[in-house]
Amino acid sequence: MELNDFIANFADQFDDTDPDEIRADTVFHDLDEFSSLIALSIIAMVDEEYDVQLRGDDMRAAVTVEDLFNTVKSKKA
Repeated sequence: MELNDFIANFADQFDDTDPDEIRADTVFHDLDEFSSLIALSIIAMVDEEYDVQLRGDDMRAAVTVEDLFNTVKSKKA
């Protein structure tokens, strides 16, 4: 599981946000396009791509994309 692949998959969930804006240190809650619907898309993507079940609490606790990656990685172990 690679951080850069996770960032690319994460960025794919956004329609109007430039993928170059999304990096490991991006505070994703602050992105204009971020919404509860995008959060659900991210949860579904993580389930499908990484076979990890995220909860809403996991999404709220993560500040950056890398935080979320680390949460997924820790649940995968």
